[in-house]
Amino acid sequence: MSGKHYKAHEVSCCIKYFIFGFNIIFWLLGVAFLGIGLWAWSEKGVLSNIYSITDLGGFDPVWLFVVVGGVMFILGFAGCIGALRENTFLLKFFSVFLGIIFFLELTAGVLAFVFKEWIKDQLNIFIDNNIRAYRDDIDLQNLIDFTQEYWECCGAFSAHDWDLNVYFNCTDSNPSREKCGVPFSCCTKDPAEDVINTQCGYDIRGKPESEQKMFIHVKGCVPQFEKWLQDNLTVVAGIFIGIALLQIFGICLAQNLVSDIEVVRESCLYS
Repeated sequence: MSGKHYKAHEVSCCIKYFIFGFNIIFWLLGVAFLGIGLWAWSEKGVLSNIYSITDLGGFDPVWLFVVVGGVMFILGFAGCIGALRENTFLLKFFSVFLGIIFFLELTAGVLAFVFKEWIKDQLNIFIDNNIRAYRDDIDLQNLIDFTQEYWECCGAFSAHDWDLNVYFNCTDSNPSREKCGVPFSCCTKDPAEDVINTQCGYDIRGKPESEQKMFIHVKGCVPQFEKWLQDNLTVVAGIFIGIALLQIFGICLAQNLVSDIEVVRESCLYS
């Protein structure tokens, strides 16, 4: 009788190993992101001198890899071990943590829509701060260059935003060779050139506006980002909805597995 009672309430192997397989991929991605972030910090000497992390005036892109990798590592570990060992505590931790992340994403989306003008102003301030710190960190520099090249923009709202940088401003006291210029990532691309001319932006802002348009992108990155968002709204919305559905699916599966495990344990207790 006890054997029959136990078989009537078994943990679903499909759910168990699906959660395990899904989270092992998630966990490995977290390890990769975390490894890349820690490697980048070690190359910059942050790990040997943790106080150097405050030296950067702008945003350190390595933070993205460390934070995202850390969260993915913790969630993936909890989901893997929880499913494999049928540990209800880890599975509940996994589902609750995932639920909190989903709630924060939903809240951020609603607030971004309601306070979009404030978000726009904060984005402008964020870009300005990073323009000031452009030469302070190679990762930040590469991120800004990639952004300006991808969206074909220069500065937050115009190329003149580069006056905020000590190397590119047009003041008489600036001894830099890059004075009154812009980074090469602001320059328009010549399809015939295979090698990037890193000096293409030198002295360009000292020329008339009509002449500047021939050599550099004069539109700012904030309006270009808004235009890109409008043009790709369906794709962006689809990605966010897909991520949200995966999170909800993960929460439901974890809760279902927890319920199965608790039923099995109760049936074993009373059998």
